[in-house]
Amino acid sequence: MEQKKYVAYVGTYTHEHSIGIHIYDLNVEQGSMEERKVININNPSDLLVSCNKKYLYSITDEGVKSFKILPDGDLEAMNEQWIGGMRGCYLDVDEQNRYVFVGGYHDGRVSMLHLNEDGSVGKIADGIFHQAVGRNAADRSSRPHVNCVKVTPDQKFLCAVDGGLDHVKVYKINYERGKLHLVDFIRCDLDSAPKMIRFSKDGKNAYVLNELKNSVDVYHYSVSDNGPEFERIQTVYTEDKTDRSCSAQNMEFSRDGKYLYCSNAGTNEIVIFEREEETGRLELICITPISGFFPKALAVFPDNNHFMSLNHESDEITTLKVDYEKKYVLMDRKPIKIYKPNCVYIHCLEG
Repeated sequence: MEQKKYVAYVGTYTHEHSIGIHIYDLNVEQGSMEERKVININNPSDLLVSCNKKYLYSITDEGVKSFKILPDGDLEAMNEQWIGGMRGCYLDVDEQNRYVFVGGYHDGRVSMLHLNEDGSVGKIADGIFHQAVGRNAADRSSRPHVNCVKVTPDQKFLCAVDGGLDHVKVYKINYERGKLHLVDFIRCDLDSAPKMIRFSKDGKNAYVLNELKNSVDVYHYSVSDNGPEFERIQTVYTEDKTDRSCSAQNMEFSRDGKYLYCSNAGTNEIVIFEREEETGRLELICITPISGFFPKALAVFPDNNHFMSLNHESDEITTLKVDYEKKYVLMDRKPIKIYKPNCVYIHCLEG
């Protein structure tokens, strides 16, 4: 049987030496990457591929830019649209490719934009500025900062993670009218600075990564007649919770959903947890250095046995191999030089 082919799209900051999105061909079995091309775009701080695998959307200084994905994984620019506020930091799309949602770190705005039938980005449908003041802390701003937006697995709600206000706002998505309606909060611990939310593959659990608390809060997720329900069932730590040199940065599941990976800046480590299928609770597997500085993003290879760490401050990508049974990680090849990498998406070339 012919093996599937994959590419990785890596976004970089472009204020000095880089020019945009780097396209890499992946050798999944070997855990290796080979750069093919770079696409010119301003500061792609986040990017993702649509659920139908036809389009790529990227943050840019001008708003959101759309690309058509060609059969070989190359990108063909389509259009870009302003989001109604300052530049975004995170985006997500619904499964039917009706809307793209953008989180704004700088202005605390959640934006909702139409997607056209050809995959290009349409006009603004809705936009909400978070308003409130978080508890003052010496080492961070207490203004609203939307770090992450994520559509729930049932496609009914949008979770907006606000690190400045220490909570996750949950909006009901009205697809017909193109509107967001606030229906709930996930109240995180004071000064925890929630940064990201992920859902398990079976949709039963939500996981919130806290940047300053260096922790992952595990929730049981369900929907009742009263709306979405998040019940916290566990908190695990990515590092000593009193270690102020550590800052939890990123979190991703393996493709099979069995393992959750987290990255720590400061201590420059990757932490791997195993997810218990029945309850969703996490158990620590190992903590390993990534031989670089500031692992801002990560991605697990489709074989589930390799992963990459995007080391923002040392301008490189390191790829490593995992042995889950023996609980260790090895870096078996040289780092890849790339200027200020900050986001990545692995895409399967179909057909």
